Amino acid sequence: MTETAKTPADFWFDPLCPWAWMTSRWMLEVEKVRPVEVRWHVMSLAVLNEPKLDELPEEYRELLKTAWGPVRVCIAAEQKHGSEVLGALYTALGTRFHNQGLEKNRETIVAALEEAGLPAELADFADSDAYDTELRASHKEGIDLVGQDVGTPVIAVPGADGEQIAFFGPVVTPAPKGEDAAKLWDGTLMVASIPGFYEIKRTRTVGPIFD
Repeated sequence: MTETAKTPADFWFDPLCPWAWMTSRWMLEVEKVRPVEVRWHVMSLAVLNEPKLDELPEEYRELLKTAWGPVRVCIAAEQKHGSEVLGALYTALGTRFHNQGLEKNRETIVAALEEAGLPAELADFADSDAYDTELRASHKEGIDLVGQDVGTPVIAVPGADGEQIAFFGPVVTPAPKGEDAAKLWDGTLMVASIPGFYEIKRTRTVGPIFD
């Protein structure tokens, strides 16, 4: 890798997930303080939970009913306008869903599309399965790297030999800024470089802090 080359970080997100949102805001900070390029991909909480839907609490099953629309709009935007539009669209959707607490309805999605410079008619795909094959393929790409026993986000970074090493997370709140963002990134690369490293975890005692 040359001095001017940027380290790739592949990031799979579902815009519905507040923890993925936290991690994504950290990655935007990382791009400011390290030579890193985030490459955005769509995964789906609805797809992820299909095999165990009957085992989930009713409240979470109801939440998942709202999960199809936003990811379907994201995958349609990617298919029609290229993957480079996903970052701006995710920011526009996530800001509305999480920071502003707006309803995950057509009006909110249209406003996000317009902010991202995308056609408002892409909101029609929220109720369409036209790109579900592509959505499932994008989801599978991330899950195949990290394994089944995870949620969103999934991040894949170069390991010791340059191969992609994927993790669920990091789960963090609030999103680290400045040097803290850089240190967490450096640590992520460090653990990815250790053969056989899988997991560090502790109980969450604070919910997502949107700032």
